[in-house]
This record gives sequence, C-alpha cells and structure tokens, in this order.
Amino acid sequence: MVARVDNLVTSGTFSLDGGTWDVDNNVWLVGDDSEVIVIDPAHDARAVADAVAGRTVTAVLLTHGHDDHIRAVGEFRDLVGAPVYLNPADRMLWDAVYPDGSPDREIADGDTFEVAGTVLTAVHTPGHSPGSTCFYAPDLGTVFTGDTLFQGGPGATGRSYSDYGTIVASIRERLLVLPEETVVRTGHGESTTIGTEKPSLPKWEAKL
Repeated sequence: MVARVDNLVTSGTFSLDGGTWDVDNNVWLVGDDSEVIVIDPAHDARAVADAVAGRTVTAVLLTHGHDDHIRAVGEFRDLVGAPVYLNPADRMLWDAVYPDGSPDREIADGDTFEVAGTVLTAVHTPGHSPGSTCFYAPDLGTVFTGDTLFQGGPGATGRSYSDYGTIVASIRERLLVLPEETVVRTGHGESTTIGTEKPSLPKWEAKL
C-alpha cells in the first residue's frame, strides 16, 4: 500500500524587495491514515493542522524560503510537533522571517524521506531561490516542484536571490529527465506533467 497525496489551498501574501502580492499556495500532504509528511504549510497553520487530522507528522519539508511558504511554519511546527527541513542555501530568506529561530534540520540533494511506505527524494533545483528543492516520489509518479516548475513554465526569477539561467538549467537537468508521465505538483496553481512541459524547453532556453 502506497501513500496518498492530499492538497489544501491556502491564501495570503508574498513579500520581497519592498513589494507585496496576494497569492494562493498549494499545501501538499503525503501519507496514509496514520502518518504524513507536509510540504510547504503556507499561510494558515491551523487549517493545515486540521487537514492533518490527528495523524503523526513525520516531517515538514520546505521547497524554499520565500515568506509565503514559511511564515506559518513556526506556528504549524508548534501545533504538530514535527521537525522542519530547509535547504541551508535559503537560510537568509528564513532569517528574514525568523531572525531568532532556526529550521530543525537541513536538506541536502539526494536526502530521502519515508512515509507510509513511500520515499520522497530531495532534488536541489536552484534558480527561483538558491536553495529551491523539489521532492520526487517515483512510486507515486509525482514530483513536488514548489516554485521551480509550473504549468506553462519556470517560476519567477525577477527578484532577489533568483536567476533565470539557473532555473532553466535546473529544470532541464533535474526535472525534465524524469518520466514524461510524472505529475508535477506545484507551489501555486494547477498541476501538470513532465511530458506536457518538456516541449517548451527550447522556448525557455531562447530567452537566455
């Protein structure tokens, strides 16, 4: 029996470089009826805790450190008592929100996280932010891409700590090599597949 994937959409704001925008975020829960991993518990800690529904949270995985993805994680950690993981290359983004606190553990490329018989593997995909990390679950046929790859193209790279050439290289070398049927579960908006996005790579590279 493999884990199932549940989705919760929460709403709030994203702030960086002096601007603030309204955003809807995807929160992903991977597990079964007894244990779960939560990816990016954004905006509304209590709503995410309600979605956990009493299950044991074995890990809170952050795809990156932008404030819309992490601002609620401190409260959520207190509610569920689970360790928070973040790639240390995004520590400066974390410190902007939590100057007096730290993530519990670091994420490195290739790290694995097991829940309900399913393994998620960390895939470092810098570009949207230096520490952006995706989580690939081959037995579920899915990859959780945060803000690295969306339906229709790469995540935004117009703000501090981001780079368009780097994100395109990450997508080309780390994500588009996955099976084409792999479902891409994004940080915002609708899901897509690797096969759907792959033909657009030349268009993205032409902008380099």
